[in-house]
Amino acid sequence: MRRSAIPPASAQTPRTGKEVTAPDRLLTVEEAAQRLGTGVRFIRRLITERRIRYVKLGKPVRIPESALTAYIEERTVPTLREARASYSKAA
Repeated sequence: MRRSAIPPASAQTPRTGKEVTAPDRLLTVEEAAQRLGTGVRFIRRLITERRIRYVKLGKPVRIPESALTAYIEERTVPTLREARASYSKAA
């Protein structure tokens, strides 16, 4: 009896090494623009310049909610109080 070269799906592990979680909701460009409070043109520029992760489904483009959240967190400026708390006192 010959074994199959491909193991069954239950025996396979993801190749990325990341833990598999529930998929994000994919937002349209218009929905992403509305969430950020910007125009569609700004979101399209982010995509063109590859400053935000996106999913291309043929011609339409979708943006995962986690990518939008990460984009916001990376560009959030801390308050002065938060910035000063990170400094340690000199001896």
